[in-house]
Amino acid sequence: MTSGRMRRAQLVTPFGVGAMGVLVDGTSVITAGLDHWFPRDNQDLVIEDFAVHDWRLEARLSVKEFRLPPDYRRPSGGDNRNTKLSIPVLRFPRYAFCMYCKRLKQVPLSFQESVRCEDAAHAGRSGKGPRMSQVPFVAICEDGHLDDFPFRQWVHHSADTKCAGILRLFSTGGGGLEGQVVRCGFDAKNKRDERQGCGASRSLQGITMAGRRDDAGGESTVLTQDLEGRSQPFLCTGARPWLHELRGHCENPVRGALRAAGNVYFPQVESSIFLPQKVGAVSGAMRDLLKRQDVSPVLDAVRTFVGAGATAAQIRGQLPGELFDSYPDEDLLAAYKDRYGFGDNDSGDNDSGDDGDSPDDLDIWRYPEFKMIRETPSDDSLRAFDPGIHADLKAHLDRVRSVTVLQETRVLRGFTRGRDSDLKVSAGKALLRRRPLAPERDWLPAYVVKGEGIYFELDPEKLARWEARGDVQDRADLIANQYNQVVTDRGGRLRDISPRVVMLHTLAHILINELVFTCGYSSASLRERLYVSRESGREMAGLLIYTAAGDSEGTMGGLVRMARKDHLRPVFASALSDAHWCSTDPVCMDAGDKGQGPDSCNLAACHGCALLPETSCEEFNRFLDRGLVIGTFDKPSLGYFSEFA
Repeated sequence: MTSGRMRRAQLVTPFGVGAMGVLVDGTSVITAGLDHWFPRDNQDLVIEDFAVHDWRLEARLSVKEFRLPPDYRRPSGGDNRNTKLSIPVLRFPRYAFCMYCKRLKQVPLSFQESVRCEDAAHAGRSGKGPRMSQVPFVAICEDGHLDDFPFRQWVHHSADTKCAGILRLFSTGGGGLEGQVVRCGFDAKNKRDERQGCGASRSLQGITMAGRRDDAGGESTVLTQDLEGRSQPFLCTGARPWLHELRGHCENPVRGALRAAGNVYFPQVESSIFLPQKVGAVSGAMRDLLKRQDVSPVLDAVRTFVGAGATAAQIRGQLPGELFDSYPDEDLLAAYKDRYGFGDNDSGDNDSGDDGDSPDDLDIWRYPEFKMIRETPSDDSLRAFDPGIHADLKAHLDRVRSVTVLQETRVLRGFTRGRDSDLKVSAGKALLRRRPLAPERDWLPAYVVKGEGIYFELDPEKLARWEARGDVQDRADLIANQYNQVVTDRGGRLRDISPRVVMLHTLAHILINELVFTCGYSSASLRERLYVSRESGREMAGLLIYTAAGDSEGTMGGLVRMARKDHLRPVFASALSDAHWCSTDPVCMDAGDKGQGPDSCNLAACHGCALLPETSCEEFNRFLDRGLVIGTFDKPSLGYFSEFA
């Protein structure tokens, strides 16, 4: 098994802990847990080189710090610091099959050689059998567990079968899974051979499907229900192969899946726009200085033993004097508070309002970002100015901001399988490592990117009048009712899918699609960030479209330039004009009454008009409808921008 290369950002998403990927030699592997990302026995390891901080996000996820995935470095000039670090992976699935005799063979997770077939009938001149390929099937459960597909149990219709015959996986030529057949006791020519097994045979049809409701009313699967009743209940094994654990405890039903299917891994990524404690109080040079390996551990110690009450003298007394002699006490104290999020009148506690274990209330979390970005902050980590609003847009927009500098931190806090569902912080962390860490030592993998963007905010009076219309609310309710029904069936949390949510989200998509052509960005390099709420005291109706791709494409100034009023008006005009007609209309627009897209939570929105790459969308391409932006065929005046000429 050879090594592979991967960008650091990809180790946060989409190939983070517990995700499967393919190496250059074709071996399918799974990314190992965080326990072995930074080996403790490495004498040349300097953790400070990888530590990054975002005081809001650290408090939200209850961790000490975040760490960049290690990058592979070769020794240079006698410097062995942090050299030869790599992310460990394990072979998965463990089952392999021979393309000649169809024989199935299982090997250990840590097996590093090529898997060879043991059938001597087709051994080569060297005496070795042909190389075997890994099977495309795995078994998953909704608690994030993952296991090899139970071929032996499936073919014998029993979870506790005693037959140890040779299994083979044949393709009978039929379409779909019904053409894949597992057989016990057959030879390479698909003939019955009692010396090799019992002769059982069964196709894989239905292994990926949900089954009937169980006795308690919960959702089950065909795989679980088909093996229950004939033996002991067939439930998830609780296996976590990325942590080298092949047996655990779980009472969930298990379903089959293709290892490359989209439902095998849903990374839960939390992101934050860095907000300085006090705008302009700390320079970029000072922030860089606090990241030094001889400074960062000292500040961490002061934070642990003194906290928010630390004085400038206490901080300065622990730091190398020659580094900070030129900075006054006020600057040093401001930098300390900015790094750890200590305000003037608090003790560093999380003031976001959530319970620390369920970061689902985005209204509370994003409101501080909304308040700061909508103004004109001038800081080395967040800077924006007012480019003005074109006269044709003033009836619809309240303000526009050109964000020339922003810093985003993206953190992997867990993952789900089967479907993208709610995940508590504690449950997500438990999937990332074998043993939990105390909050004062805990960390999560993160990636920090800098970029630029455009911020729009709707006119509050026009928005209130538009949302008060009965036909507008009725159309938004089509999406809200469908989504809430789906969430109720799955036991998730209900959400307020208001007209402003659907309209702003759709506006973001059609503007991004237009900016891709206008500015020349790749479609995946632009992202949306929605600031939407109807909660009293936290009303928001803002939208940030920004670049944060981690390379030069995100900081070239092209998006900032489009915020100028003489450039922004043509962008809006072209985007709204294109939204009036989709290449699949009238089918796309007429689907509004029945829904389409993921969970049928879209109305007039499809790949021809309003969908984006999922990395650019916060809602997995749900809650979209062109009708609430520009109107429908039957009601042209329904949209918020219907009057825009």
